[in-house]
Amino acid sequence: MFKQKVFRKEQLNFMVLNLIAFTVIFTIFGFIIYGQVQTTLFTKTDEELLQFKAMMQDDEGPLNTPKHNDSLNRNTPPEERKRNFPNPRIMMVNWNKNGEIINQDQIGTSLYENYLQDYELDTQNVDVITNITLNDLYDFRYIVFKDTNANDDVEYVQLFINTDAEQTIIHNFGNLIILCSSVFIILSISASYVLSKRMMKPIIQSWNKQTEFVENASHELRTPLTIIQNKLELLLTEPQEKIMNKFENIALSLSETRRLSKLTSDLLTLARADSAETQLVKKVIDVDRFVSNVCSPYIDIAESQEKHLWLKLNSKINTEADEQRLHQLLVILLDNALKYTVEQDSIGVKTYIEDNKIVLEVTDTGIGIKKQNMKYIFDRFYREDRARSRDTGGTGLGLSIAHWIVTKHNGTITVHENQHKGTTFKVKLPKKEITKL
Repeated sequence: MFKQKVFRKEQLNFMVLNLIAFTVIFTIFGFIIYGQVQTTLFTKTDEELLQFKAMMQDDEGPLNTPKHNDSLNRNTPPEERKRNFPNPRIMMVNWNKNGEIINQDQIGTSLYENYLQDYELDTQNVDVITNITLNDLYDFRYIVFKDTNANDDVEYVQLFINTDAEQTIIHNFGNLIILCSSVFIILSISASYVLSKRMMKPIIQSWNKQTEFVENASHELRTPLTIIQNKLELLLTEPQEKIMNKFENIALSLSETRRLSKLTSDLLTLARADSAETQLVKKVIDVDRFVSNVCSPYIDIAESQEKHLWLKLNSKINTEADEQRLHQLLVILLDNALKYTVEQDSIGVKTYIEDNKIVLEVTDTGIGIKKQNMKYIFDRFYREDRARSRDTGGTGLGLSIAHWIVTKHNGTITVHENQHKGTTFKVKLPKKEITKL
C-alpha cells in the first residue's frame, strides 16, 4: 500500500511538471505567433502612413504641386502612380497652433461632426505611430508631425488610416489562439498522464528489481549465517571437546563460510555492474589459446568425477576483450556444466567463426533445463530446482554475471536444449571486436 502511494505521488508530480512545461511552451508559442501576425498586419498601414508623411514634407511632391500631379496622371505608369499616391482610406487632418481643425471641408461635415468635433490633438506623441478608437466604434492608426510650410496656418498634420479590418483579423486570430491553446492544454493533460506513466515504468521496474534483489540477497545470506551461528553455538556448549570430534560441524561451517564469501563477491560484482563502476580493461587475446588454458584444470576435475571434457577450438583469431572477465565467464559456464552433469556425462567447449563473429559454445549432456524455464535462466537468484542448487552450492547469480560480462563486451549469450540430452550455452562476440591473424 505504501509503495503504491509513493508511485502515485511521483506519477502525479511528473504529470504536473509535464503539464506546466507543455502549457508554458504553448503560451510562449501563442504570444510569438500573435505578435508576429499583429506586426505583419500593421506593417503595410505603417508604411503607407510614413510614405504619405514623406510626400507631404517633400516640396516637390505630388500633393503640393497640382501641375506635377496632372503630369503624373498622364505620363506615369500605373505602378509608379500607385507608389506616389496614398491609400484612399488615409484621412488627413490639419491643425492650427490653437489646436483647431482647419480643413473641415476636406474631411467632410458628417465625419467631422460625428467623430472629430470633440477630439483633441495630442502633441506628446509627435512622429510616433499610435492606435486610437473613435467613438468606441472604429479603429485607426495615426501619426502627427509638424507642418514644414511656413506660408499657411497649419501647425500640425495628423494622418489617420482605418484599421478595422486588421483589428478584426487580430481579434479573430486571438480568439483562435485562445481556443487552440485550450484544446492543446486539454491534450497536454492526456499527454502528461501518458508520459508520466511511461516515466514511472522504469522506476517501478527498478524499484521491484531492487526489492526482489534485497529480499533474495537477505534470504541467501540468512541461510549460511544461520548454519554457521548454530554450529558455533553448538561448539561453545562443549568447549572441552577435541577438534577431531567436532570435525563435521567445523567442516560444515567452513563450507558455508566459503559459500557466503562467494555470494558476497557475486553480489558486489552485480552491484558494481548496476552502478557502471566496473570498467573493462581490454587487450588482444588469442581466443583458442586462452580457452585451452582456462579449460586445462577442468579436464582433470572432470576426470576425477568420471566425466569427459573435450575441446574443439577452430576460431584461429585474436580478439580484444577483458581477459579477467572473459576468464570469469568461461569458469561460470564450466562450473555450471560440471554441477549439473553426472558420471559418464560429457562436457564440450567449442570455438569457431559464424557470420564473422566469434562463437564460444559450452555444451553438456547433463540433466538440462526445462524449455519453459530457459527465459528466466539469466535472472538474478533464479534456480530451476532450489533444493538441488543449494546442495551443489549454487546461488543463482553466476549466469546473471555471465550475461553481464557478455553484454559488456557487446555480445550475446543464448541457451538451448541439445537434440538428445543436456544444454548448450552459446556466446557470440561482435564482428567489430575481431582482428584476423
